[in-house]
Amino acid sequence: QVQVVESGGGLVQAGGSLRLSCGVSGRTFSSYAMGWFRQAPGKEREFVAAIGRSGARTWYADSVKGRFAISRDNAKNTVYLQMNSLKPEDTAVYYCAARISYNAAVPPAEYDYWGQGTQVTVSS
Repeated sequence: QVQVVESGGGLVQAGGSLRLSCGVSGRTFSSYAMGWFRQAPGKEREFVAAIGRSGARTWYADSVKGRFAISRDNAKNTVYLQMNSLKPEDTAVYYCAARISYNAAVPPAEYDYWGQGTQVTVSS
């Protein structure tokens, strides 16, 4: 059984930074492309960033490009989301997802396994 567990959320002031981590167990981690998504109250879940199985390719939503960075450590079965220059509009529950594919994808429906989410709150 595959488990996806996020950590690292919290409360931060605007302009600050947070690093989210996501661990995956139950199957060879390097067989997954990984994605980060977020969902604010009253809004649909939206794509934030993704990384391919090897880590060579990454994708970002325009709203976070230049501020967020996704990376992975296949030896530690973990993917990270470094979030810098945070804004109040980044406030949301952040979800990590795994996709059994070489490349990542943008639509949430393309992902096979999901974590429970971690809250990120950015105060102004």
